[in-house]
Amino acid sequence: MILSAITLIVSFLGAVDGLVAVGAGIAAFTGLGAGIGIGIATGKSVEAIARQPEAEKKIFRTLMIGLVFAETTAIYGVFIAMLTIIM
Repeated sequence: MILSAITLIVSFLGAVDGLVAVGAGIAAFTGLGAGIGIGIATGKSVEAIARQPEAEKKIFRTLMIGLVFAETTAIYGVFIAMLTIIM
């Protein structure tokens, strides 16, 4: 009876380790979303500068703010993935 309980606990902990790996993998996908967002934002800013070259400084400043927010999201996702694996 005790042996079967220990076996059950060990198998449950093995399943939890597998779920931790899945959670870390999902958290790491935030880099994919950030990469797509950065690519789209950069493309749109190039289009905007091509249409209005005189507004280049304004467009560039707004682009940089957006890129910082997108990259911060990716960094948070990687940080959460690492925490999930460590803990």
